[in-house]
Amino acid sequence: MNETRYTADAVALDPDCYAPVDHPGLTVPEDRRCWSVSWPGYAPVEITPPELRPAALTRHVPNWVVDRAATADLVLDWEQRQADALISFDLDARGWPLHPHGRTGRTGRNLGKWGENQAADPIVVAGTSEQRWVLLITRDDIEEEAIPGGMADPGETAPATLRRELREETGVDLADQQPVILGRQVVDDWRNTDHAWVASTSALYLLPATVAAIADDDALDATWYPFGSLDQLDAAVTEAGRTLYAAHRPLLQRALEYLNQQS
Repeated sequence: MNETRYTADAVALDPDCYAPVDHPGLTVPEDRRCWSVSWPGYAPVEITPPELRPAALTRHVPNWVVDRAATADLVLDWEQRQADALISFDLDARGWPLHPHGRTGRTGRNLGKWGENQAADPIVVAGTSEQRWVLLITRDDIEEEAIPGGMADPGETAPATLRRELREETGVDLADQQPVILGRQVVDDWRNTDHAWVASTSALYLLPATVAAIADDDALDATWYPFGSLDQLDAAVTEAGRTLYAAHRPLLQRALEYLNQQS
């Protein structure tokens, strides 16, 4: 495909033109982000990957995909999904779900479900005070340091997802521990679009000392980093020649604030 078709304007004007999944999308001014603000010319960039486009879904559905529906209006259980959502959301006149934080500048789907995709992020911290450490993985999709979390399986509860993802990605089994639930929020995930996004339950596990961690599943590495502050973590990650996943920074900051309040 000609590279000029990957510009935001070209993709927005041609609905049959698909941009790369990591395309940043059309720039959305803050005063037009809210869905209640009229924007007749709004034309978000289409980033649906080849395996999730209508023609492909008639032949084969990838094993990570929950919704076989090529378009969101073909999903039949929106009422139940809205009732079960971590963060409430609305549907537009076509029956398509709308990102709770407003327009993203991107459309289509690069996630398993239309609408909310529930995830869980277990933040594992060892030690106390200035001698705290946090367990991060290197994600295999973007090769950045992140919390060892992931998507919930169909019908799976958040506590079960927290335990499973931690065990699968680091080999650390904390099934006998009760975490502190820090919050539920829409995550600024790189795959989010107007009609498919990630919402996560973040939880804090506290250990007296670090334990052995071995990367597995979709993690390239598992590493304990110093966690006295976000600046200290940033410096340690940078020194290791890596980058901290931006979407997880608010979750890690929330964990730090909780820990500092307890000390």
